[in-house]
Amino acid sequence: MSAIVERNKDIHSGTPIIKGTRLPVSLILELFADGYQISDINRIYPYLKKETIKEVLTYSARKISRCR
Repeated sequence: MSAIVERNKDIHSGTPIIKGTRLPVSLILELFADGYQISDINRIYPYLKKETIKEVLTYSARKISRCR
């Protein structure tokens, strides 16, 4: 895992979430897929720092690269 991402079986059935929140990593990825920018996501979730959002992207990229 990452310092920003965790799994908790009691939150979203253990899917990866942003630590300290109930926000699934997949939600952030879906927002990017829908055309949102980091600044847009930060306006929607002001408690997420820009660095946190970037770490979620890095975490996701690393997970995907291991799927080969």
